[in-house]
Amino acid sequence: MRLDKFLKVSRLIKRRTVANEVSEMGRVFVNGNPAKPAKQLKENDVIEIEYANRIVRIKVTKIPTGNVSIQQASSLFEILD
Repeated sequence: MRLDKFLKVSRLIKRRTVANEVSEMGRVFVNGNPAKPAKQLKENDVIEIEYANRIVRIKVTKIPTGNVSIQQASSLFEILD
C-alpha cells in the first residue's frame, strides 16, 4: 500500500492530499529515509512523521486491503515513542 494512502486509512493524517503534501515537504521518513507519497509500505516498516511540535514514530503491524473502520484503524500500527 502507498504511504499516503496508509497514513489516511490508519487515521494518522486526516486526508490523503495532506499526507501527500507532508511527504513531499520531507517530513515523513520510512526506516530513517525521506519517503515520497508513492513509497510502498511493508509490515514492520518504521514511519516517522514530523508534526509542527512533535515527532511520532510508529511501526506498521498490518497492511489493510481497503478502507477500515475507526475501531480497526488503531490496530494497523504500534506507537514506538
